[in-house]
Order: sequence, then structure tokens, then C-alpha cells
Amino acid sequence: MPLGQYACANCGFWQLHFATPPDCPVCTDVRNDLPADGWRFLPRAEVAATHEGSAREVAPGLWAFTTTPALGLAGTGWLIVREEGNIAFEAAPFYSNAMLREMERLGGVSLLAASHAHGYGALWQLQETFGPEVVAIQLDDLFMTKAFAVTAPYDETLELAPGYTLHHVGGHYPGQAVLHDAEHKRLFCGDMFKIDQEDGRSTAVSSHWAFHKNIPLTHGQLRRYREVIAPLDFDAVLTPFEYAPEVGREVALASLDDALSRPPGVRRFALATVNPPRHGEGNHDVQRHGGGGPALGEDGAGGEAGPLHHDAPHRGLPPRAGEDFGGARP
Repeated sequence: MPLGQYACANCGFWQLHFATPPDCPVCTDVRNDLPADGWRFLPRAEVAATHEGSAREVAPGLWAFTTTPALGLAGTGWLIVREEGNIAFEAAPFYSNAMLREMERLGGVSLLAASHAHGYGALWQLQETFGPEVVAIQLDDLFMTKAFAVTAPYDETLELAPGYTLHHVGGHYPGQAVLHDAEHKRLFCGDMFKIDQEDGRSTAVSSHWAFHKNIPLTHGQLRRYREVIAPLDFDAVLTPFEYAPEVGREVALASLDDALSRPPGVRRFALATVNPPRHGEGNHDVQRHGGGGPALGEDGAGGEAGPLHHDAPHRGLPPRAGEDFGGARP
């Protein structure tokens, strides 16, 4: 019986298996909820037939790819476009043919990495399509990577390219890592931070061991977060679900210091305490509001892909050519 790819309908985690998987390692873990109506796994062909996608340039040279309708946790696949070779961090839950063609138009993928299992999405598709020279995952999370082949496991840090460095932070997941983009002062932080956004503005920051269960991190885990990011210079954070230019190094460290000043517990740290709202700031939540225009395309296994549309600019950011965004927060 040949191997095939199957996505968990509850969380979107992909598994390589001979037949329908017996369960999902992401959902059976306490950090994610079990499906209320039992297991359901979607073969690659079914996902290709029922899902589309969209792509949007959210800042110069920074593209976000999302899948519609929402699949699983509905994360974002980030693409950093560089003359020296593009970097993909995290992955959309699925890429249609049109999404993959758009990514190829932008230069493909030379370097591929992700923060932890909740951000893996369809990494296997990017590896299958573009054959990146590096696929990097931190050593402690290798047990979750059966669907794709890791070529560059690492211990505490790995420089993907000059100015682009992966840092192991742990905490939420043993092998969780962040990507620091020194040139553009961005921190792709995985689930290190959860950003609350309301009425077009980031309003609060928090850190969790388990978001769904509201389980806090220990002080030791929070201190580890702080030790790693304190030396890094960044003006914005990007999670798999939010783009937060209001959250820079000062805010991130203040939120961790606030959590460390109290007994362990989940607390939303209000940005207004260090970042007074500025008139006219727009919405930077990349998933919650959904409704991006269609970007149709079937899976690379066959079929005629539809066009990738860019006709619904993301709320709160100035329109750019070739933009569309959508999805739904888990």
C-alpha cells in the first residue's frame, strides 16, 4: 500500500501514512483540543479539491500565504523574498497550484524552517515543490517531522543566512524556535506570544504553555524566553496568526517582566501601558477577520489550477500590488 499525506481535520497537522492515521499527535497532546465529533483525516486529493488560497505582500519583500476555507489551526506561511534566495518560515495549511505558482514567480524557496509543530502546515509541499537546500527544525521537535525531511537539525542557534538566525526558545513546545530578521528588525516568534487585536489594533500580549487550556508557562520558561530575545533588535513580531508592528522589543520584554513579577498565571499585558495608541493605526491581524478573495488552485498531483486573485487588500495596511489575505483564527 503506497504512502500518502493526510491532514487532521481538527488541527490541520499532516501525516505521512499507509492508510488513514489512527490519531493525531498534535490533538492528543494537552496543548490542543480533541475533536468533539471524533477523528477525521483528509487525504491530499480531498484537501486539493476543497481548498483554495491567497497571497499578500504585507510589507516590502514579505509575503503571507493563507488557505481558504480555514483548515485546522489556519496558520500563515511567511515568505521573505531575497535576491540571495527566499526564506519560508512556517507554512500555510495547504498550497494550491496557483499559490505554488505565485511562490515560484517570487523566486521559490531556498531556505525553509518553522517554529514548532503548530506552524508546520504543509511544509512537505514546499519541500516537494522547491527542494530547498535547507530544511531546519530544532533538535527537540524532530519527532514531529515525519511528513517531511529535515536537512538541518540544530541545537540552540542556526544562521539560515546572514542576518537571519533561528534561536531555540522552548517553552510552549520543547523545540520551539524564533526567527530573527535583523535587517528588517522583525521577530517571527511562533507561539511564544499571543497577540490580542481589537478594532484594528494590537491591544495585549500574553504567553501560554497551552492556549486552549489557558495553562501558563513556568517562571523558568519565561526567563528562557527573555534571555534569548533580550539581545535581539526588533520592532515587530509575527506569529502564525497575527502581524503586530506595535509589538517591538520593549513591549515584548515588558510583558515577560510583568509575568515574572507575579505568581505563574496567564495574564494579558496591555500594550497601552508602554505603547499609547496612535491615531489611524489599522488592523494587522492576519487571520481573525478572514474573508480574503479566492486564489484557486488544485494540488500539484494533477488538475487545472485557477488564477491567484489579489483583489481584497488586508484591512488597515496600505494596498500593494498583488495582495489578498484571509483565514480564521483557531
